[in-house]
Amino acid sequence: QVQLVESGGGLVQPGGSLRLSCAASGSFFSINAMGWYRQAPGKQRELVASITKGGITNYADSVKGRFTISRDNAKNTVYLQMNSLKPEDTAVYYCNARIDESGYGVFVTYWGQGTQVTVSS
Repeated sequence: QVQLVESGGGLVQPGGSLRLSCAASGSFFSINAMGWYRQAPGKQRELVASITKGGITNYADSVKGRFTISRDNAKNTVYLQMNSLKPEDTAVYYCNARIDESGYGVFVTYWGQGTQVTVSS
């Protein structure tokens, strides 16, 4: 069974940094795009950043220049380096990944359990 396990959330002061990690485990053939989303209280889940298998990245305007997404395909892991954090970055952060379990080119989206990021003084 495929699982995405996140780590690295926590409490940080404004202007600080955090690095989130998300590792895929279980039995699968390949991983296509991976990404990070976030959901603040009372708001819809929104895309923060995504990265293709080949390394092409996409960012929400609100995080451009502050956040960096990367991945290690050998470790089936995606990272989100978050710098210059602001109180409005406070949210539960979720990773997702498009995963082909069978090898037949059928990709299914999986989600991690979420990790809390709180930016506060």
